[in-house]
Amino acid sequence: MRGLKAMLWEASVLDPNEGIRFHGLTIPDCQKVLPPASGGKEMTAESMLWLLLTGKVPTPEQSRQLSAELAEKGELPSFVAQLIDSLPKTLHPMTQLGMGVAALNHDSEFQAAYERGIKKPEYWTYTLEDCLNLIAKLPALAARIYRNVYHPERSLESVDKNLDLVGNYSNMLGFGQNEHLTEYLRLYIALHGDHEGGNASAHTAHLVGSTLSDPYISYSAALFALAGPLHGLANQEVLRWQMAMQKEIGDNITHENIKDYLWKTLKSGQVVPGYGHGVLRNPDPRFVALQEFCKTRPDLQASPIIQLVQQTAEIAPDVLKEHGKTKNPYPNVDATSGKIFIKGCVLYHYGLTEFKYYTVIFGVSRALGALTQLVWARALGLPLERPKSYSMDALQKLIKN
Repeated sequence: MRGLKAMLWEASVLDPNEGIRFHGLTIPDCQKVLPPASGGKEMTAESMLWLLLTGKVPTPEQSRQLSAELAEKGELPSFVAQLIDSLPKTLHPMTQLGMGVAALNHDSEFQAAYERGIKKPEYWTYTLEDCLNLIAKLPALAARIYRNVYHPERSLESVDKNLDLVGNYSNMLGFGQNEHLTEYLRLYIALHGDHEGGNASAHTAHLVGSTLSDPYISYSAALFALAGPLHGLANQEVLRWQMAMQKEIGDNITHENIKDYLWKTLKSGQVVPGYGHGVLRNPDPRFVALQEFCKTRPDLQASPIIQLVQQTAEIAPDVLKEHGKTKNPYPNVDATSGKIFIKGCVLYHYGLTEFKYYTVIFGVSRALGALTQLVWARALGLPLERPKSYSMDALQKLIKN
């Protein structure tokens, strides 16, 4: 079904050559016009949420008001906290996140209103309330999972009503005093908020939502799609590959050493992870934005792994073109979003070293687009999604005829 034009997704459009646009705005446009947090420089998740939902750029005051509303809604219900606390630490963080989101449907306003018999034109208002409630609670849920799995000795901070969504998330993770890390998370989560509707997690949310399942159930299904290694877990493959390269070539980072390692990977029958994209045919603008962030931080520029990332991004496209089996030889966002987490780089450098958790951060981010489009799907009265399927015999008959 790749490339099949079959969905309405209002918030963003992915162009093969220029990348993603959010209601017509490119990533550089968004970085210029979307308000940052108080005292920060990077756009906030709230300003991106406002844009995706309304199609308009919020004022700083509107963005702050939304931050305050989400903070008021941000605490987890006690039964969800108890559920997460009861899970074994060995259960994958993404599984725990999906379970926690699904459990929040206990308090779904849409489900309660539907059972009361509301009219179809009212569906969107209750869907909106559920979506805002869920986005508000994701940082507390995701941070609790991180604490339980990796740092059970730590206490959890409460939601600070004076912080933005990602400021609270960073604080509850235990990194609130690190402004550079918090700013990076703001940029990362805003950039990854939406990538049109055809990717596996966004499409799953849309599909399940079309059955009139509430946003909690719909987004929990999306998270389990995101947990697959061909989707959200892809950055872990990048990380493993990059760490193996660093181990082999050490600090002797040269053009020839990187080129040799790339060819070694390809000749072994493996792919070079972090390069190529199902739609994009040029460098992923999200990759570019995250790389530019690194260039503004001298400590990151001094890191051998950052130097390795940057030089690999320059060398790999020519090697992949010569190899001839990659439609798009340029780095996608995983080339940075995975590698940035390695030792000496942002998250790893500041202590968030557990790369199994990184897809949870992706899951917090992707809610911005998937949930806002559930609101629009209900407002527009979009129908149940029901594609036609064929058996192998039926396909053979079609071919013969």
